[in-house]
Amino acid sequence: MRAGAGSGNRRGGTAAGLFGAALLVAGTVLGTGGAYAQPSPTPTGSSSPGGRSTGNAQGDEDEGNGRRDDGKGGKGDRDDRDGHRPGHHGSESPHPSTSATGATGAPGNPGAPAAAGPTGGTATTPPAAKPTGAVRPAPAGTVLAAAAAGPDTGLPTAQGLQQALAGVLADKNLGTVGLAVADASDGQLLYGSGENTAATPASTTKLATSIAALSLIPGDTRLTTRVVKNAATGGITLVGGGDPTLTALPADQVQIGGIPADPDTAPASLDALARQTATALKAAGAASVVLDYDVSLYSGGLLHKNHDNENIAAVTPLMVDEGKVDPKSIADAPARVGDPAGAAAEAFAALLKAQGITVQGKAKQATTPAAADAPVLGRVDSPTVARLVERMLTTSDNTLAEAIARQAALAAHQPASFEGAATAVTQELARLGVPTAGVVLNDGSGLHTGNAVPPVVLVKLLALAASAEHPTLRPVLTGLPIAGFTGTLGKRFGSTSGAADAAGLVRAKTGSLSGVNTLAGTVVDADGRLLSFALMTRTTAPADTARTAMDRVIARLATCGCH
Repeated sequence: MRAGAGSGNRRGGTAAGLFGAALLVAGTVLGTGGAYAQPSPTPTGSSSPGGRSTGNAQGDEDEGNGRRDDGKGGKGDRDDRDGHRPGHHGSESPHPSTSATGATGAPGNPGAPAAAGPTGGTATTPPAAKPTGAVRPAPAGTVLAAAAAGPDTGLPTAQGLQQALAGVLADKNLGTVGLAVADASDGQLLYGSGENTAATPASTTKLATSIAALSLIPGDTRLTTRVVKNAATGGITLVGGGDPTLTALPADQVQIGGIPADPDTAPASLDALARQTATALKAAGAASVVLDYDVSLYSGGLLHKNHDNENIAAVTPLMVDEGKVDPKSIADAPARVGDPAGAAAEAFAALLKAQGITVQGKAKQATTPAAADAPVLGRVDSPTVARLVERMLTTSDNTLAEAIARQAALAAHQPASFEGAATAVTQELARLGVPTAGVVLNDGSGLHTGNAVPPVVLVKLLALAASAEHPTLRPVLTGLPIAGFTGTLGKRFGSTSGAADAAGLVRAKTGSLSGVNTLAGTVVDADGRLLSFALMTRTTAPADTARTAMDRVIARLATCGCH
């Protein structure tokens, strides 16, 4: 794999310099959001915890996220905890062709993003977040421009790429392969092998979900959980707004992947909501109250087709700590409660009691939606949708992905269900100019084995995220894991992988189901150019072996100019 220019001989900058550039384009788990069209009050209670509640509660499959050892030497039978045990099979993987094309892959006339946010009164846009002392990444567009403008050499050629990749693509552990490589600055397709053949995307489906959501919903939208007066019962109603990251934990116990969050990424606090509500009730002279909860924002079934109550929770607009049985668990695939909404209401009742308000009896699900004009006793708001997208991509969070997909559905005036979300995402991609031939979506997370996406579509999604015409899509890039450092790529591209030269130079979304492994993202090549790629495989090789073989393919892109 050392043929051609190695990392120590990079043109247009040293390896260390390019490493730094890659970290900048990858950033942290943070990124900038867009402007929201609908003003709302300043959020309260959203910054009380010190971090997110769910850890990697659906992290990606690759790093063992969500997969238990199958007893055959391989972790990761489940996609980013994609909840798939051995024996679940999806659509056929691509059959590689020998095509290599220079056809332009830039999306067509994308049009302007829709201004309207989701319906139901759950998505709000507070004023800009206060500055914090946390390290923030440089805008991804700046780094993209720097990476593209530095080298004086030409683009990699189809022949150069074919020759450079021939050896690593011959690895039998890859099985059936589909590959697309493009210039990240404009989406021009440089090389393809089975690039137009639809394959099971696994968690790279989350790229489509993210692009559609950020196109439909302004990036600084926040998801609101409210408590309102219930005129019918004389009590109060806890209204779910679709925020699965809402936490019942004290601030000092909240973790995101074991790392504290800054104020921009801290989840909303159920305790803060209880304090607000108790204060309002006491002011009205109430010491006890009847509580019910409203989950009318979503429609359709609660359970994913491949639901296992570990890789994903029941999908409901009201839950705390992503429905984990142990809210402090940082396991890849933690046990989930059977009724997340009911559990959230019980936790809220306990927090009210701690504030001196007694809940009469057991909280029940409301029979009718809360009135739109019902007096609000308390509200807390999630991090911005831009931050939620970054978190979802970095940790490959299935529960969060389905929540974001439903917000996209609401914004597109589709039912907030698995089916409605899939329709909304597919239609928005088409509106943005992404070719949808061969694209089949059944969910927002990629857990569904019936999803199908060609590799060329994945690189076009990345091109949209990098496009100067769509700066609000940039969190898709800033949320991608960094090879060898963060998220679901944290344990890949290691010193014994044969792909270590690409550590820090690759940022990509992982995906895996039983027998399926995918990787789509960006890589800095030996000339300092930023390339985008999508590699999709189906194989009987152990998951870790297959992923290492994939990493070597992408590392080869990093170590050659491929002219």
